[in-house]
Amino acid sequence: MQPAAHNPILRTRDVRRRFDRAAGNFDEFDFVHRVTRDGLLERLQPMLVDATTVLDLGCATGAAYRPLRQRFPRARIIGIDLSSGMLQRAARRRSWLSKYALLQADATALPLADHSIDVVFCNQLLPWVADPAALFAEVGRVLRADGLLVFAALGPDSLGQLRLAWQAADNGAHVNAFPDMHNLGDAAVRAGLRDPVLDVDRLGVSYADAGAMFRDLAGSGARNCLAARRPSLTGRGRFQRMLAALQAARADRAIELELELIYGHCWGCGPRARDGEFRVPLDGIGRRS
Repeated sequence: MQPAAHNPILRTRDVRRRFDRAAGNFDEFDFVHRVTRDGLLERLQPMLVDATTVLDLGCATGAAYRPLRQRFPRARIIGIDLSSGMLQRAARRRSWLSKYALLQADATALPLADHSIDVVFCNQLLPWVADPAALFAEVGRVLRADGLLVFAALGPDSLGQLRLAWQAADNGAHVNAFPDMHNLGDAAVRAGLRDPVLDVDRLGVSYADAGAMFRDLAGSGARNCLAARRPSLTGRGRFQRMLAALQAARADRAIELELELIYGHCWGCGPRARDGEFRVPLDGIGRRS
């Protein structure tokens, strides 16, 4: 088994800044988040879990709050996001009597007690985490035994057309390397989560021109956060070469992008045994006659 994709050149500081800037109009451009949010909620419906505390991990503007409250009407919902701008928008969805707490934190260092969460809802956060294995480890720590994690992410085939177009223009870093489905499943198992189930869907997106595409990418926070990106501005010549390569497949110069959508869920195992430590249930201990 290969280790989960670890992208150390993804700058967390830049991710936070990008989403702070996008927060004001994020709800106008979050159609990919809406698609996968609906997909997660649909997959969540048949799950048998009695939740009193639900964590919306990477909550953005809090759009999942109301459907999660409907699914778990007795639960307290905690929204966590790295971006203060996103949390300010999410706070507007909170009424005086709502059981909705908001915290700013890194998903790989959660300010939550061990085994205190019943359900973790994680929509499109993984593409913006430098170390997915660290995120799964934290989820495994805070999730109670038999608690549920549901997540959606982008797979490695996402934005492949844009990646190839940039390669035709220069050798710089422009598009994230998204983790593979199997690597995500392996990372979940290594974190102590059990019975991972993952599936893949495809979403095609068409744009009449490059301006519409870049408005969508910028509005949803999907800007270049790679440390290896060029420190200078992209020159007009490189940009035009990229654009020509991107539009070459269509006579009308429209742009077609494909997104690989990964959905997954797995279950918590509770406290993990230390090295050299073994746990045996009481009913498994026999009595000597």
